[in-house]
Amino acid sequence: MNADLTLAPVQNRPLKLAVLISGGGTTLTNFLEKRAAGELNIEVPLVIASRPDCGGIAKAEAAGLRCEVIRRRDFENTQDFSAAIFNLCREAEVDLVTLAGFLSLIHIPDDFQYRVMNIHPALIPAFCGHGFYGHKVHEAVVARGVKVSGCTVHFADNEYDHGPIIGQSTVPVKGTDTPDEVAANVFQAECELYPHVIRLFAAGKIKIVDRRAVIEE
Repeated sequence: MNADLTLAPVQNRPLKLAVLISGGGTTLTNFLEKRAAGELNIEVPLVIASRPDCGGIAKAEAAGLRCEVIRRRDFENTQDFSAAIFNLCREAEVDLVTLAGFLSLIHIPDDFQYRVMNIHPALIPAFCGHGFYGHKVHEAVVARGVKVSGCTVHFADNEYDHGPIIGQSTVPVKGTDTPDEVAANVFQAECELYPHVIRLFAAGKIKIVDRRAVIEE
């Protein structure tokens, strides 16, 4: 990775997103709702699901989006699995790959460095890494008794929940909150943070300095 890099803006056209899903597609739905409201200037030429029973597949198809299923089990290793994903992303000429509840580890090729984002439902580096995903994160938050949780958008690299942090949003956690209540509050924060970071990317306002993401206002 380059130590110092300013990401170029996407000008005079919508940002082309690939959206990778493993579940219900709620983040995809949020992107499409923001687009419909005029709050996110995007196209989604490609959705990739990690399994054929993802609820998000029906949502993608209902929106008229191309959706491909690529299962990890169909490949011998992570490299081949990742190559299949990024070959489709190249064919679709996407500007940015967004991981939207995508649970499989991928290896990012050089031409997609700093062009793959992930959102994690906690404040990295807390409650993250292998095994911390979905509801398990919120269960751990409640069990630990922390007073603040939230979400993190970061550039993905070849480790779980790693790579430069771009943005974070916090939510309070009450002592009486259940994991479901924490999850609902965190998701509301995600619905605002992820589109905000995508807009920053499109505007060329993210700079990488010493492997840290710096926002240029």
